[in-house]
Amino acid sequence: MDPIKVDFSGKGGDKKPIVIPPERAGLKIVISVILSLITAVVAYYFMLPPMNLKAIEFYYFIGIVFVSFIAFLAVLSAAVVKPEYVPYVKKHSKIPVIAVLILALVAGVGYVVGSQLFRAKAYSEIISVRTDSDFASEISEPDFGKVPKFDETSAANLASRALGELESMGYVSQFTIFPSYHQINYKNTPVRVATLQYASIIKWYTNRNNGLPGYIIVDAANERADFIALEQSIKYSLADHFGRHVKRVIRFEYPGYIFEEPSFEIDESGYPYWICARIDKTIGLFGGRDIIGIVLVDAITGECVYYTGDDLKNDPELRWIDRVYSSSLIIEQFDFYGKYRKGFWNSLLGQDDCLETTEDNNYIAQDDDVWIYTGVTSVTADQSIIGFLLVNQRTKETVLYRVSGAKESTAQKTAEGLVQQFEYKASFPILLNIAGEPTYFMSLKDANNVVQLYAMVNVRQYNKIKVSGNTLAQCLENYTAGLKKEGISVGSNLVVPPEGSDPNAPGAPKANVIEGVIADIRSAVISGGTVYYIRLEGGAAYYSIAAEKSEAAIILNKGDSVKLTAEESEDDIIALTKLERVDAPAFQSRPMERLTEEAAE
Repeated sequence: MDPIKVDFSGKGGDKKPIVIPPERAGLKIVISVILSLITAVVAYYFMLPPMNLKAIEFYYFIGIVFVSFIAFLAVLSAAVVKPEYVPYVKKHSKIPVIAVLILALVAGVGYVVGSQLFRAKAYSEIISVRTDSDFASEISEPDFGKVPKFDETSAANLASRALGELESMGYVSQFTIFPSYHQINYKNTPVRVATLQYASIIKWYTNRNNGLPGYIIVDAANERADFIALEQSIKYSLADHFGRHVKRVIRFEYPGYIFEEPSFEIDESGYPYWICARIDKTIGLFGGRDIIGIVLVDAITGECVYYTGDDLKNDPELRWIDRVYSSSLIIEQFDFYGKYRKGFWNSLLGQDDCLETTEDNNYIAQDDDVWIYTGVTSVTADQSIIGFLLVNQRTKETVLYRVSGAKESTAQKTAEGLVQQFEYKASFPILLNIAGEPTYFMSLKDANNVVQLYAMVNVRQYNKIKVSGNTLAQCLENYTAGLKKEGISVGSNLVVPPEGSDPNAPGAPKANVIEGVIADIRSAVISGGTVYYIRLEGGAAYYSIAAEKSEAAIILNKGDSVKLTAEESEDDIIALTKLERVDAPAFQSRPMERLTEEAAE
């Protein structure tokens, strides 16, 4: 007798496939459901998707759960090795497949409805931009004692040296710095703050009960970094794991919210918090990102409090919060405004009055808030700007100032050209109002990201008014001279305090100038930098200065005559603010600008 042939493939014409259930089919379905639920819990714990149809991560999460059910059922029923059970798996996979298809359809429709092609006008209105502005009258002349003198890269370089203070606390090589240095206003001074992170997973395990002992604050105006030790350690951070990771804390507390990346801030008393901005998608399902509130997370206790956008604008007790809107979000919103004000097709074809931001951004302090600064250029522009943008990071107040001139990258190259023999690199400019003139201010850094000089370049007349200086005071003096040379009136409000201090502050230390001959000179490496200790003939005190503050200290010898500038102190070791060789060769005391001119000749 010929063998009976059964077609299990379902390809036999119009005949329906034969569905053969495996042994204990019901139990295997139950087990598959349980395993897929376990998969959902694990995926949720590590993916942390918002339970929100406006979050694309939600769709990925649901897809993983449904696909896992099908995979578990296929394995348990042995369909992966026995084709006769494939129709059974397909039959019981219809509901998950249909659910995934429905979600995919919802996401597709939501994307199309919110696309820039159909909703260009809505995108251009996400941000409200004031254009009836006047730079000279609205932007106050700077207090140079509070002007940031370096960027994030230099802040990171300076902050790394503050880690040495941990050694005295018994934490040798246990922590590193979390690579994020957000600028805030702390006690009306621009600073960058950074948390610590565990040096490795092993060091997290051994230190997790104690937490992070403090944070680092970098004074961007006075060029110093300090480690701030806390009485109660930071237990909740982006460097922690499991239930103490900040993202996991806010996700479990607010499962339906969509969040920006948390940022670290301190209030006016120095208490640490995490600012977690809540996002809403205002156009379609996925378009038009905007901030509608924040969750404030106590970095020590993990306590969470939600505040609306109106709370942030109107509650005076929340004025210390500086960073609600990230620079990337603001720039995205303004670029939509600049491109789509006259419709989608104009942004591609005619490009009439289409604007965009320049390559980078920086921050300035104004009215105790932090404002994002970036240049604005035409989409067809080359190396020039048509204006610049200032946006309040707390309230999103946005002002466009119409000023034509050089792009920031052009100003950087101009500043570097002033001292090209040293191959210094210019930081991204800070915008200042000097005698009513918009002015780019930059620090010039060496290969180790240590600030060596300062530069100022006029935005409008960048080819004519461009100067550098060894100190901020010298740089400003050279710049005002350049303004006067071009017939620009300079008022008397420009005052530069001595480097690193405010001479008008009550109780501020007074500077002493001492001249003498070196009797002894020693050096030591502290926190990765070389510090020189000098004693003068006839004196018992030693004076200290870091090599990065004075290159002249490197070449000093016993018997050299020097002029030292130091603050009043009764300590045995007195910190210097300035060091000069009195008997140095004449060429060493000449201004940097003169050296540059002679090199060019």
